[in-house]
Amino acid sequence: MHTSHPVRNLSTIFIAALMLFSMFFGAGNLIFPPALGAEAGENFIPALIGFLLTGVALPVLGILAIAISGRDIHDLANRGGVIFGVLFPVLVYLSIGAFYALPRTAVVSFSTAVVPIFGIDSLPAAALFSALFFGVSFALCLHTGTIVDALGKVLTPLLLLLLAVLVILGISTFSGDAPAPTEKYGEHPLSIGFISGYLTMDSLAALAFGIIVVSSLQHKGIPQGRALTRGVSIAGIIAGVLLAIVYAGLAIIGAHIPQGRSFEDGAQLLSYAAEQTMGSWGASIFGLIVLLACLTTAVGLLGATSEFFAKLVPAISYRVWLVIFSLIAFALSTLGLSAVLMVAAPIIGVLYPAAITLIFLTLIEPFTGKNLYWTFRGALGVAVAFASLSALNTLGWGSAIIAPLISWSPGFSQELGWAVPTLIAAVIGFILDIRSPRTLKKATAYSA
Repeated sequence: MHTSHPVRNLSTIFIAALMLFSMFFGAGNLIFPPALGAEAGENFIPALIGFLLTGVALPVLGILAIAISGRDIHDLANRGGVIFGVLFPVLVYLSIGAFYALPRTAVVSFSTAVVPIFGIDSLPAAALFSALFFGVSFALCLHTGTIVDALGKVLTPLLLLLLAVLVILGISTFSGDAPAPTEKYGEHPLSIGFISGYLTMDSLAALAFGIIVVSSLQHKGIPQGRALTRGVSIAGIIAGVLLAIVYAGLAIIGAHIPQGRSFEDGAQLLSYAAEQTMGSWGASIFGLIVLLACLTTAVGLLGATSEFFAKLVPAISYRVWLVIFSLIAFALSTLGLSAVLMVAAPIIGVLYPAAITLIFLTLIEPFTGKNLYWTFRGALGVAVAFASLSALNTLGWGSAIIAPLISWSPGFSQELGWAVPTLIAAVIGFILDIRSPRTLKKATAYSA
């Protein structure tokens, strides 16, 4: 019988938590909170709470859902049917991976860490940097079992140290009164913060990263079953706490820095804060923070995407997928992202409601003692359909017909109109599940 050392397990779980934090904490996560703090001003606390609900709590719940489902996003998505079980995870990995988030990590790193420090801004320089960036990411992903060591033991502690220095110096230096909130954050700062966190896409990333956490803990000797589920859950919670602390510190800097709204974005604000608190070395230190944040996210996305497709198409090995996605990300990072963003944004808008629905239904299912067959299918079908219509309406395609069909739903103007119809479909599906003989057997495969 397999036994494991509890102290060694705790150390392994903590390192996995640092790895998970580093994969969540990309450049976007670094620059959103200070911008929120600057705009919310005196209302930054309720705005921050809303941001933490969707920017931290929901991704952590996504990791818990992966732990409960047993393996990866494919197992979880299968609850919505065979077609949904394939298309949803494929689109998730492609949307936040090689066709969007991966090339963005290199572009942001170059523009923030190379251009300001070295004054070099040309296509050949960007291409050379991207080649080095994805070369390092590829090397770190060659062996899945070493990802937890590379991120958890080396890169993440350095990233956290630099962030701690920036936050502590920033809070102690910028102690003036917060300005009045902007009009957007004046009346409903909690809901606006909630929507801002929703747009971080970390809930989709949580579903993608879950496979890396599970495989890393298994590689370190934690057996499958309750021990593995508990380990993944604890790692997710620790990562969430670290994210919340960092977000709060960055938001405080944004709320109290002089003329915080004069900066174009959160990156410029933090770069100025670093220069003011750490002198001439500040820009270099901030550039290193951004580079580490982008690199750790790139490693997580590249490894998770390649491992998923290697399982989906076993004829092509993990290493071949690594090469394929590294080359795609490199090409897009040098060609520009404007066209990619135009395609990715509406796709992500359709995927996100389905992801939220999957997460909550997966967490609820073990408490029902039943296999929620119709609940999953009904709720997911409505979530995807409503979100698809909403995306088409936003793009202006058939708005004259679509808008009257969906504008009745609460939250429609805030891109949350899918929530109430999805809830209604889930309730109807649950009633059918209670009355259906096929769902009387407990879904033990999803409640390990």
